Amino acid sequence: MEETHLHRAHTFSLLILTFSLFSTLSLSTFSPTDNHLISCGSTVDTTVDNRRFISDSYADSPLLSSEQTTPLTNQNPSPYSIQIYNSARLFKKPSKYAFEIKEPGTHMVRLHFYAFLSSNLDLSDAQFHVLVNGYVALSNFSVGKVRDTVVKEYFIWSDSDKVVINFVPAKKGNYGFVNAIEVISAPKDLIADVGFLVNGNKDEKFVGLSKQALETVHKINVGGPKVTPFNDTVWRTWIPDYEFLKSSKDLSKQMYFDGRIHYQYGGASREVGPDFVYKTARVITNTNGSVLNVNMTWEFPVDEGYKYLVRMHFCDIASISLGLIHFNVYVNGYLAYEDLDLSSITDTLASPFYVDFVSADDSSGVLRVSVGPTNKTMAYGVDGILNGVEIMKMNNSMGSLDGKICAGMVLKSWPRGNIGALVPIVAGVCLFLSLAALMHRRTVGRRNPAAWSKLPTEVPGVGSNHGNQHLSGKA
Repeated sequence: MEETHLHRAHTFSLLILTFSLFSTLSLSTFSPTDNHLISCGSTVDTTVDNRRFISDSYADSPLLSSEQTTPLTNQNPSPYSIQIYNSARLFKKPSKYAFEIKEPGTHMVRLHFYAFLSSNLDLSDAQFHVLVNGYVALSNFSVGKVRDTVVKEYFIWSDSDKVVINFVPAKKGNYGFVNAIEVISAPKDLIADVGFLVNGNKDEKFVGLSKQALETVHKINVGGPKVTPFNDTVWRTWIPDYEFLKSSKDLSKQMYFDGRIHYQYGGASREVGPDFVYKTARVITNTNGSVLNVNMTWEFPVDEGYKYLVRMHFCDIASISLGLIHFNVYVNGYLAYEDLDLSSITDTLASPFYVDFVSADDSSGVLRVSVGPTNKTMAYGVDGILNGVEIMKMNNSMGSLDGKICAGMVLKSWPRGNIGALVPIVAGVCLFLSLAALMHRRTVGRRNPAAWSKLPTEVPGVGSNHGNQHLSGKA
């Protein structure tokens, strides 16, 4: 028995090594038009994963208020630490970076934080706000006492010639910091404009996703290992799904594929999901010719009071021929896609496909995704498959991704003592502004009713990135 276990472990290790080598060799090259990589507080440039982070101490730095900031150095760095986390820029007053933009569109913004000790200053005591192009990205943010790196990733639409990032201490006498900043043009197909609204009562499409501010909350490689930025064409991190899988592990089976992924026009590209995500999966397999009447479910902690973009990645690496997989997809227990037949969409095996769903506001603090059999599921076949999941928080009516305070009031309230005491007043002002914006949108909507509409059977312009059958109903 022990020899069998060791043999399986050895085989698993060889498979992971094979996939790692194959993925590294097969990655396509993405060259963003805007590619700002900044090493904050450093006096020299730093290279990470073959990417060059530029010091913000140069004369042409995007930092616009260096006289109000302090560069810091980690005096006791670990020999294994990544260089960009060994320096930081400290802000004792509101300060900002302004990045020149050559091409309008969605931009990825990543903020890197690591709370090290420097000159008797403990960065874990910092508490501050971060604004990105007028959106509240972080409010009263603190890394805390856990000595680990924190990376916050956002997708921000920019139709101007700049992306501006503001750092504002939460109160007078406090401070903020950042170790590194990335502002990168996102691939044009990374954030589609249309998704499916799933709330159990409506059957609608959600238009305008690309103009929303989004924060990456979870990025999951289902059934596979961690994917590092080095193995992702747009330098993302995907973590395994083990801690989120809530259905019995005996129900599911991990799949590993060592062949070629077929990226097709209209399907998912390597920028949408890397090889590593599509080469691994978790499947439900039935036995003894009986279709299991159960779903495979994952649960993800989320903040209450927000809508979420839920992107689910599929790639049929389990079938030996077309037409063998039919399954349902659920979001928060509601039927989001009925009888998903990957073959009818991709027309070939091992071809990536993804669907974007928008979940309604939820007060439970948990977002659930599930796949399970339909009445078309075949005996001795696969009852469901999932390769990857991404969950992104959408900005609320106040233009915030973190709380009920708008960016304008964050800037205006400093440095009048502790901003926490002003939250009720500020929230009231922001609520008034958001209601005014809502009334304006409704007025515009009456002139242009196409902003929200019923989903047709075929969704033109969506292509095979999205499903063409969407039924809402509680599972």
